[in-house]
This record gives sequence, C-alpha cells and structure tokens, in this order.
Amino acid sequence: MARPRNVLFILIDQLRADLLHGALADHVKLPNLRALMADAVTFQRHYSVVNPCGPSRASILTGQYAMNHRSVRNGAPLRHDTPNLATEIRKAGYEPLLFGYTDTALDPRVHAPNAPEMRSYEQVLPGFEEAVEMRFEQSFPWRSDLAAKGYDLPDFSRFYEPQAAPGQPRHLTDPAFYRAEDSDTAFLTDRCLDHLRGLQRQNWFAHLTYIRPHPPLVAPAPYNTMYDPAALPLPRQIGNDTPHPFHDICRRRVAPSDIVQGFDNLDASDKIAQSLRAIYFGLASEVDHHIGRVIGFLKETGQYDDTLLIVGADHGEMLGDCNCWGKMTAYDAAYHVPLIIRDPLRPSAHGNAISAPTESVDVMPTILDWIDAPVPGSVNGISLMPFLDGRTPETWRTESYSELAFGDPVTPTLWQTELGLTEAEANLAILRTDRLTLVQFSGDLPPLLFDHKGAGEVRNVANDPGYAGDLLKMTQALLRHRMRYPDTTLSKIMITDKGPVTGA
Repeated sequence: MARPRNVLFILIDQLRADLLHGALADHVKLPNLRALMADAVTFQRHYSVVNPCGPSRASILTGQYAMNHRSVRNGAPLRHDTPNLATEIRKAGYEPLLFGYTDTALDPRVHAPNAPEMRSYEQVLPGFEEAVEMRFEQSFPWRSDLAAKGYDLPDFSRFYEPQAAPGQPRHLTDPAFYRAEDSDTAFLTDRCLDHLRGLQRQNWFAHLTYIRPHPPLVAPAPYNTMYDPAALPLPRQIGNDTPHPFHDICRRRVAPSDIVQGFDNLDASDKIAQSLRAIYFGLASEVDHHIGRVIGFLKETGQYDDTLLIVGADHGEMLGDCNCWGKMTAYDAAYHVPLIIRDPLRPSAHGNAISAPTESVDVMPTILDWIDAPVPGSVNGISLMPFLDGRTPETWRTESYSELAFGDPVTPTLWQTELGLTEAEANLAILRTDRLTLVQFSGDLPPLLFDHKGAGEVRNVANDPGYAGDLLKMTQALLRHRMRYPDTTLSKIMITDKGPVTGA
C-alpha cells in the first residue's frame, strides 16, 4: 500500500518576514519556526503579490495576480468560476479542509441579493469544507467555548480590549480577558488537531489559518509581557524630505490607536510604538507555540514524513516603519512575508535558504505539482518544486511583482478625495529586482524608485538625474510584466474542426 501524501498549509495573518530572517529576527522568540527552517527550505525573498487580506488570499489560493482575478480589495467579489486550490485538490481526490478563514467575497451573480453570504466578505472560498467556523467577524464556536468554560463574555465589539487589574488604570500591554490556553489561536489549534486525529490512515489536505498577529493588538498572559518594549528597536523612519502624496495619506490614514481597542488618543511617540511592537511580537510567539504543537502532533502520529508542510503569511505589517501602520502602503514591510516549505520526500534540500525572488502565487501550483495534479492554465505562479529538490531553474524570474488597489467604488477613500483620483486611477504596481524597487501609479502621481544598495526606502531617487536610465529600464520591465501575464484561462484554447485544443 502506498504511503499517504498529506498537505498541511498554514497561513499566518500579517506576519513580517524579518521576524524570522532580517532586522527583527534577533528580538523575537520563534523557536518552532526556526527549527522548521533548519528542517525545510526557506524562501528569503518571498512577497505577497497584493494586499490586504481578501485579495492576498485570493491570489494565494488561485495562483493568479490580482490584475487577473480582480478581487482587488476586501469586499470585491471573486469570480465564481475561477479555478482555485480547493477545487483542484478535490479533483485529485482530497477533501480540502479549512480551519480558519479565506476572506472570500463571493460572486453576486450566482447568489441571491438577500442571501447571508452577500452581507459579509468573510465567506469561504468555493471548494473548501469549513471544518470549524473561525471567521474574524463571527468566531461563534470559539465564543461558545469561552462561555462553556465560565467566562463572562463582553460584547464582541470589546473582545479585544486589554483588561486592567482591578482598580488600576488600563495600559496597552495589559492582557486579554481570556487565558492563553483558551485564546482564539489555542482554540483553532485544538479543533484542527482533534479533527486530524481521525484522518491518520488516509490522504488529507488541511488549510490552517491563524488570525494572529493581526490587530487588534491584545495578547493573553504571558504573551502580553513577554517582551520589554524599552528593549525593542524603534521603527525605521525615513528622512524629512517632502513625503510622496500617496504615503503622506498612508501615514495619516492609520494611527496607532487604530490597531488596538480602547485607546482612542494614542500619540505617535516612540514609547507607544515600542509597546505596540511588543504586543505584536508576543502574538507572533503565541502562534509559534501552537505551530510547534501541530508539528509535534505530526511527529507523534508518524505523519511528519508523509506531509508536505507549508508555513507562510498573507501579507506583512508596517509596525510604525516609515511612520506607517497596517499594510496599505508600497513599502517592503507590507509585502515581504515568510515562506517555509518542508517536502518530506526530498530531505537533501532541508536547511536550504533560497535568495531567488518568489511570489505568493507560486504556492498553489507547488502544492498541485507535489500531489501530481495538473495546474490550471489560469495560474500565473510557478511551482517551487525545483528549489525543494535542491535546484535553481536556469530561467527563474529575476523580479517580483505586487499591486495595490487603494480606491473604493462605493465609498471614496482618502486617497481619492484628497488626490482627486477616480476608483480606476487609485491603484499602483510594484516591481522589485535585487537592487531596485519601482512603484508606478495609475493616477497622475509621480513614481517611486528605491535603490536598496543605496539608501533604500529612506530616499526616493525617481527624480534623481543619475537614475534616469534605471527608471526607464524598470518602467519598461514593469510594462513587459503586465503584458506577459494576462488572464489566459481561455486564450490558450483554440476552437478547431477537431474541437477545443489547449496549447502550452
């Protein structure tokens, strides 16, 4: 009898790559993820191709750039007939189990206007089996579990407020009202492991998605005080030059008080920033602890060497860098995310760190490649299997690409109202090489160009005459990229006298 081939795809919400390899790595305790890195392949230049959560997950799970799937903002529907990881996994005989959420806005053309699924974008991507409901706006099973354990539940709008000790003023680093063993992260892990215990003698596929360390920033004890704010590095700031109009609004649009509940007038001081970073690090360490439990389960049940294990993130978080919070920016911290893949069938590559640029659209075709399933023609990503086999393809990409829609067709955003942009003009595209990053805007906004072998994101060199040649080359490269990757769902098919024929 053939050995099982399981797939466990873990996605962490809003985790920066530099917590594992980079500027912040020495300040955060992530022992389980670091141990996995030593026993897997780490992709060090991995980028989300779009932000925020909904669009990013749409790209990860369809393998398509946002310019093709067009679910470009939270609430923008994904076409119902778009092939995705769950639909293709089903064709291979797996039941795609979802523990967490996909943040999918469903296609209104195939749902009644008054249907419940049309009132929230936190729906399940078609094809997945929602093994436990853990959508951020709902989380009813978790709330029920807390109530059954005797918690006096606050209104859900106040679930994530730090709780001061009786008679004491409230502080940012006060704990959540729930214990660590009862947190949302712990509950989701418990439910996932309970379910997987019954699947040990068959092939299974599980998509486990953790909301943490996504805001609101509050952590249960002891994670709320695991890090001393005063000992943490300050956010990286840019110079005092006139800010780009896009990023000037980024800095004003999301304030520190927007990522924590119960504190309406936080200033932008270093002390506040370090306190918020300390909570974020604590939440990341909590997720790491529970990923350690999952890995321990696979080992204890003898499934570790039968399971393709992928750990990644949907997007990053600015954490006060460049005076920004959140992820609606064009800076690397919002897009540069971790990706760790352990292929148990190819141990010779374990411990490798890959410096070639990879993109979030590459995960879906990699999984399909590993289970010997065909990759749909709509997919823009490229399988990472050669890297898992210890090889770097000769023709691998030299650039990474991302995009961001910062407009809204219903309620105009601050960018639209202040900069006079239409919804169609309120978007940008990013192209990165090992040295340069170009940010090109659709509307009448000047480009950004960063030289990472110079001052990096601290200085925009787009207007520097010495970089005129680089700006032209990067602009041409971005144009070629957009022309090279249109939606090919149908364009690779020819109707002939012998019927439809699909080309390469």
